[in-house]
Parts: sequence; C-alpha cells; structure tokens
Amino acid sequence: MTKPNSKINLAVYWGAACGGCCVSILDVHEQLFDIVAAANLVFWPIALDIKYDDVRAMPDGHIDVTLFNGAIRNSENEEMATLLRKKSKLLVAYGSCSHMGGIPGLANFSNKEEIFQRVYHDSESTINKDKIRPVPKFEVAEGILELPVFYDSVRLLKEVVNVDYFMPGCPPQTERLVEVFMAIVSGAELPPAGSVIGAGDKAQCEECERKKTENKQITKFYRPWEIEDDGETCFLEQGVICMGPATRSGCGHRCITGNGQCRGCYGPCSDTIDPGAKMMSAIAGLVDSKDPEEIEQILNDIPDPAGTFYRFSLPSSIIRRSLS
Repeated sequence: MTKPNSKINLAVYWGAACGGCCVSILDVHEQLFDIVAAANLVFWPIALDIKYDDVRAMPDGHIDVTLFNGAIRNSENEEMATLLRKKSKLLVAYGSCSHMGGIPGLANFSNKEEIFQRVYHDSESTINKDKIRPVPKFEVAEGILELPVFYDSVRLLKEVVNVDYFMPGCPPQTERLVEVFMAIVSGAELPPAGSVIGAGDKAQCEECERKKTENKQITKFYRPWEIEDDGETCFLEQGVICMGPATRSGCGHRCITGNGQCRGCYGPCSDTIDPGAKMMSAIAGLVDSKDPEEIEQILNDIPDPAGTFYRFSLPSSIIRRSLS
C-alpha cells in the first residue's frame, strides 16, 4: 500500500461508542512516537481541530488507513462512514462497537420510540412537562437548527460501507494495535480483505491458565460478587458466567488474569456464527439436572441472559434485535 519508511496518512473517527477506542491509541505510551514518526494524523476529532469539510476537501484515497470505532446509531455516523470510506484506502472497523455493535447495540432490545419514551419522559430524573422531544430540524430566528436522525436500530459499520479489516476488542489491546499498525507501515503482506486482524482464532479457554476439570456440572450460577473467587479455578466451574468458550483469543486474557471473567469483547472465533448462541449451548451442557423445573430454577440464577450472552454482539447475531 505504501513504500516502506514513508509516512502514511492516518485517520481515527468515533461513531456510536464510549470513546475508549479513540483514547486507546494513546495507551501505546512511548510507542506513540513510533506511530507519529510513521504517520501523519490527518483526522482525529477528539485530538485535532480538523473539520468535516476539511475531510470532504481531501482527494479520494488521500487517507491510507482509517480506524473507525463505534457503531452506526444515527445519520451522522452513516454520513461519516460513507465519507471516510471514500477518502480511505483501508477502512478498519476498530473495536467491538464497529465490529459487532458493542454496548450501544444492546439498544436493539428496544426501538426508537421506547428509547425516546424512557429518556425524555419516563426516567426518574426527567422533568419535561411540555413533552418536548428532539427533532431533526427546528426553525429559529437565526435559521434552521439540525440534529442527526436517530435510527430505529444500531447497525454495524460493514452494513453501511465496505470494510477492509476488523480489529476486535473493547478496546483492542495496545500490543495488537502496534503490531497491526507497524505491519501496514512496513508494507508487509496483509491478510485477505474482510479478515479479523490483531486477534487469534483460538477460544479464550485454550489460552486460559485457570484449572479445569472434566465433566464439571453446575447446580447454581452466581454473580461475581456472590462468591469468593479462589483465583485458580475456571470461572464457569465456580458457577460464574465467563464467555471464554465463545470468544476468540488475542487480548492476552487480561480480564481473567485480573480475576475477572471474560465478557466476550473480542468476538467469536471464525467457526462460530453467533457467540451468544454458542455460549448458551455451552451453559446447557453444564447444568447438572434432568428435571425441567430444576433446570429452570438453575437458569433463573442468570439475571440478564440477553445482556450477558449478547453484551457486545447483538446487532451481529442471528436474532439481531427485538421485534417490538
């Protein structure tokens, strides 16, 4: 894509996301100097005073690599995805939200009307006697004020534009970002377009060092604060939901090393269509009962199955959203 040792033009954009992926680029610490030495940062709204019109004025393909983090929640997100696709040679879905929908994607268990009703009318902290809601356009004396159109569903970046690569994580681990970036800068051969980069293809469990036993059966599930973790035994074997069986490696299983269960942010392995469905299948095989009522009682210990199994992946899953 570029000649070795020449600077590339790098852009970073933030769609529907928390901003952690944008900030994660600074987490490379002193290696940031290597990135700055190899790249011209031409667009990064949280750090640089560069306007949308400046991007529009760039020649097509001017940006070598864009790291697009965040899902597509509204018309502004989609407009910028389309613009950056046009201006970029490589567009990378950077982080869980652009890759799978992420935490914003949990809103697909509701719809626009339900969300607006809760936020602008029913929430405990809302005082809105006039029942005012935001509208895309509103005329005032000075002219027309505009807001992005809020979509009924959260969508993936790849659902609105063609994506070259997917880099998972919430956020992607620093080491993986540096590896991918330096590979691009050096002119190394990249994997086929559409590949997941900066991650492994094994399940987290295959790298996890916690002790596991054969044919472990569970009679009760716990939330992490309800038990005293021994720091050694597999979380699932202690009755704590860990998404390791349905999540690809590559993050260095840092949550587990820090005595926290895997939440699934690195997404499914290449042979898994739906990580939530795979995890539910794994859970079903662990329940130690054949009595339907007892099974139901055991499963009721999981307080939020949908939010647990689809925390990061609802818009990319088989079910995709609620039909309400």
